[in-house]
Amino acid sequence: MLRNLRLPKAVLLLCLAVLLTAAGAEQKSVTVNGYVLDSACAFTKSLKKPISSDCARACAKGGSPLVILADNGSIYWPIANETPATGQNEKLLRFAGQRVTASGQLFTRGGSQALVIEKIQAEQK
Repeated sequence: MLRNLRLPKAVLLLCLAVLLTAAGAEQKSVTVNGYVLDSACAFTKSLKKPISSDCARACAKGGSPLVILADNGSIYWPIANETPATGQNEKLLRFAGQRVTASGQLFTRGGSQALVIEKIQAEQK
């Protein structure tokens, strides 16, 4: 009889663990407007916009991850939605130093914001 009770408890615990894991990272669809620049400059130089497209491109080619710096100062880390994950610099490199509108799935955790970019385009001047 005890053996029969253990199986349902195990299934219940497994379901609970899956639900808690899924709730761990908050996600929603968003649209972000801002500049594409390298992460080092975004943090160490407190820039409001990139120094130049050439500068942002050079840093990205040197290995610095590109990020989107929103108008309100928030920094969005572009991430892949698949595993194993891939870097997103290739997707963003043509926009380095430019203003963009990007939309996709936003994930937040511990104060960080990551964006799975579904659509990105340069802002029209």
